[in-house]
Amino acid sequence: MKLLRVGTAGSERPALLDARGTLRDLSGLVPDIDGGLLADEAALGRIRSAAASGELPVLDAAGLRVGPPVARIGKVVCIGLNYHDHARETGAEPPAEPVVFLKAPDTVVGPDDTVLVPRGSVKTDWEVELAVVIGRTARYLESDEEALAHVAGYAVAHDVSEREYQIERGGTWDKGKNCETFNPLGPWLVTADEIPDPQSLSLRLWVNGTLRQDGSTAEQIFPVAEVVRYVSRFMTLYPGDVINTGTPAGVAMGRPEPKPYLRAGDVVELEIPGLGRQRQELVGA
Repeated sequence: MKLLRVGTAGSERPALLDARGTLRDLSGLVPDIDGGLLADEAALGRIRSAAASGELPVLDAAGLRVGPPVARIGKVVCIGLNYHDHARETGAEPPAEPVVFLKAPDTVVGPDDTVLVPRGSVKTDWEVELAVVIGRTARYLESDEEALAHVAGYAVAHDVSEREYQIERGGTWDKGKNCETFNPLGPWLVTADEIPDPQSLSLRLWVNGTLRQDGSTAEQIFPVAEVVRYVSRFMTLYPGDVINTGTPAGVAMGRPEPKPYLRAGDVVELEIPGLGRQRQELVGA
């Protein structure tokens, strides 16, 4: 299933994109798409049955904003330097263990919402990523199979980053990762049954129409199952939590000088086939 949330920010309603590409209203069936729903197999079963029957009301998608596909996210866990080609382009040694940092849930916005370039920023960068959404509480998972069984689904994420704040201003990466609007998510949460192999997905990103990233999750140093299993040994993952699993080569930081960092007025588009496409215009904060 392709689950999404539509409407003005803060007032989104749950919806479903059916197999024919028709937008369907779920608000008469469930209150929202959040961790509670993702952990409720009975409720998900009711959605599947209603979708198969064609009984769900049709929504007019024209002019309708798409919000983040998951409400009330508890935490956004991010994995840094998780692609062989990205490590090579930045001159970094591939890490021996996953590099883990956090983004605040309030960085999450809709897939086509405006992204704000922080005041004074000269090194705002792009990163297309595969996001994993957790569906069952995960603690100390032992195997890859167990880890994947705790995944509710997948989405496109844009891990926007300010490299000066991240690398040159001391401390941890958090200052460069938690600026307002720095995690567009969606358009859809695609349930895990539609993605049999998360290591065979392509990721692409364009800036002002120029292709900048063209990679594959096959290049991940730590595959999705290993990432979920690993993170569960350091923190409890709850339904609705999100894991951004890293970005492939092609970021501005990895390009020759002058590096083409983002500026107000730029347009970024990104996609993972089967998971949807995003488009953001950048404006000054």
